[in-house]
Amino acid sequence: MGGLTALAALVVAYTMIASKLDRWWITAPMVFVAAGAILGPGGLAVLPFALGDETVLTITELTLALLLFADASTVRLDDVEGDSGLPRRLLFAGLPMTIAIGALLAYLVFPGAGWAAAALIATILAPTDAALGLAVVTNKAVPVRIRRALNVESGLNDGIATPFVTLFVAAVAAEEALGGTAWGWEAVKQIGLAIVAAIVVGHLGGRLLSAAAARGWTAQVSEQIAILALALLAYEGSVAIGGNGFIAAFLGGLLFGAATRGRLRAPVQFTETLGLATSFLVWALFGALFVGTLAFSVRPILYAILSLTVIRLVPVAIALLGTRLRPATVAFMGWFGPRGLASVVFLLIALEEIEHAENGGLLVAAVTWTILLSVVAHGVSASGLAAAYGKSIARAGDVAEKLPAGEPPIRVRDLAGRLHHSSSSHSSASKP
Repeated sequence: MGGLTALAALVVAYTMIASKLDRWWITAPMVFVAAGAILGPGGLAVLPFALGDETVLTITELTLALLLFADASTVRLDDVEGDSGLPRRLLFAGLPMTIAIGALLAYLVFPGAGWAAAALIATILAPTDAALGLAVVTNKAVPVRIRRALNVESGLNDGIATPFVTLFVAAVAAEEALGGTAWGWEAVKQIGLAIVAAIVVGHLGGRLLSAAAARGWTAQVSEQIAILALALLAYEGSVAIGGNGFIAAFLGGLLFGAATRGRLRAPVQFTETLGLATSFLVWALFGALFVGTLAFSVRPILYAILSLTVIRLVPVAIALLGTRLRPATVAFMGWFGPRGLASVVFLLIALEEIEHAENGGLLVAAVTWTILLSVVAHGVSASGLAAAYGKSIARAGDVAEKLPAGEPPIRVRDLAGRLHHSSSSHSSASKP
């Protein structure tokens, strides 16, 4: 248990100096990935976890489920539709193109991979994680339109990507089973049952909790516990009936937010805080199980660089055509598409389903290198590039970037002392 003791001590130490570390461009993922690599099998070997452990999968799955529900429950759908459609363009044009281009390049970079494996790699790496570059969405020198668009995109794209991950995991598993033909039906069934669970838990649960709160039957603490229980129920309930728990958590959160009309956003922070705490452990597990044993390999590193540049920048540029945004803004938004927690969880889930797949090692290397490079590159560049970009926009005069938009709240996941940047206006929160 020495490794867990060390991690607990590290959490205490990090939370005490988070603001100081932030000034040195050191983020929580950097700290805990490094700790995991040191304490894991490739280092001191004191962490009691290994790939395939049920405990590892449970921790990671529940962490993502809680954050999916919390993110989605605080998003107003007009955030996606409004403001000249910037979030909508990123989510419904940029994200599919990212998966398509990522799959094509994966197929070309890894000649031995089939189309299903290439598509799975691309989809796992498609969601963004704005928390790896919090300085971007907390720096008020960056126009509010741009910060809000990146914030909403990060809050929603992992939920939107989940059905595609489910589909391609099933396809790869079917290939390894010598051409099984029921994988498509199985994926559709999981998605359909997840929708049912989301409607029952998210909508009905939200209506019941709202009614109880309106009658004075609840207290602040009971509302916090109820929302946490609903998030867990959406996930576990869907899994129990054969559905996809992540899709249920995401859609359940959206329906909960719609049913409560955003009136219970404050109690949601308890669920988010719990998800934040467990995310530190997930990052440590990523460092221990993947980074600590990572080998240098040219093709996975090449794909990682392509994933963080071409595969992200080109779809964003195409999606933003016609918005009158400056080229510097398009490049800025394209660069800040970090890969983070959702990709870690999707990787673990994929490995569980295709444990003996021929392309399992390739999948691990490509995804691990991409996330690792993103943790470092986006964490280090966020503050400097946000400040420089903000200054350039300030000198630009009357440009499309400065059109009015609602200030995005940066909620409790920002441990670096920037909570004063929050406002009461609506938006998604970024993932840790």
